[in-house]
Amino acid sequence: MPVYYFKAPRPDSSAATPTAGTETGAPRVALTPESPSVILPERKGLLRVNLDWESPANSPIDLDLCCLWELSDGSKGCVQAPGRRFRVPRHGPAPVILLDRDDRTGRADGGETLHIDLAQVDRIRRILVFAHLYSGAPNWAAARAVVTLMRDDAPTVEIKLDETASRASVCAIALLENAGDDLAVHREINYFWGRHGGHQAMDAAYSWGLSFAPGGK
Repeated sequence: MPVYYFKAPRPDSSAATPTAGTETGAPRVALTPESPSVILPERKGLLRVNLDWESPANSPIDLDLCCLWELSDGSKGCVQAPGRRFRVPRHGPAPVILLDRDDRTGRADGGETLHIDLAQVDRIRRILVFAHLYSGAPNWAAARAVVTLMRDDAPTVEIKLDETASRASVCAIALLENAGDDLAVHREINYFWGRHGGHQAMDAAYSWGLSFAPGGK
């Protein structure tokens, strides 16, 4: 079976674009096709990766915030609501990655958030943050989805899912890679479709090496 996916070209520029602050005055850094990358210096605490989106009243959709992960010991997997895979590792007191909930309507205050423990950044090799259109017509533009990466006492990094792909059910949003004591963040915004809702095509494009099967919540 052929693999179908759309991958936008990666620009050469790496300087992120500062934008106006939020209503609370906190500065924001927008990752765009012209300035797609930023380095997050080592800092203790949590990196919160939030997906906020709207479900059109006339065409409801359910977007899931997910990630592929690979740790420094070579273990790898997927955090997502389907299959109830909400944390890494799946057991123990201190998760490296934790998904807080499953918002099925787009109306929950605060959307969905991945919590990444920066005190354990040495355990992280790479994380691919992506959104999965679990149900509804693939209308990414109508969802007005925005992903923000937030830390205390640091500018918020913002990535908008503002490109369209009428057949796609998966969008790779950002790739986080270990850069010594820091995390390098690169805007992706690559859309996928095909086998297993686009998961397998995305996996192949990023050489993750996982196998996916149909499942539900």
